[in-house]
Amino acid sequence: MTRKFLGLTAAAIACACAGAVLAQDAPFAQQIKARQGLMEYRALQLGVLGGMAKGEVEYNAEAAQKAADNLLAMSTVDESMLWPSGSDNAANPASGALAKIWEDGSDVGDRHKALVDAATAMQAAAGKDLDSLKVAMGPVGEACGGCHKAFRKSE
Repeated sequence: MTRKFLGLTAAAIACACAGAVLAQDAPFAQQIKARQGLMEYRALQLGVLGGMAKGEVEYNAEAAQKAADNLLAMSTVDESMLWPSGSDNAANPASGALAKIWEDGSDVGDRHKALVDAATAMQAAAGKDLDSLKVAMGPVGEACGGCHKAFRKSE
């Protein structure tokens, strides 16, 4: 039993050390993964709302409201820990972020505020009716696209 325990402990230590080496090879890997997860979650909510707005799925006020509530919640999360300077695509190819996010004069904060404003309007509109949801989709799309076009590597 002791040998088995020691063997498992040694294996766990080796994995931890390997993980530390990998983390050093990929700067800000944890922050990048976390912010990508946040973006994926927002995309999931937008998929629900967009599907209804496009008529791909039937409008459901409860589902629309839930997606809009989630979108707003994830748009107002303090993301400051997820965007350390140097976590751009040039430093780590896992990131799609361009270094100009961190340059002096960057308007990324204003663009994020536009997303929060659009998500707030979506939250107020989504559960009312389909037409209200459709009207609110434009500003949300513009806010997302405005930041992605300016600050994300094109695919």
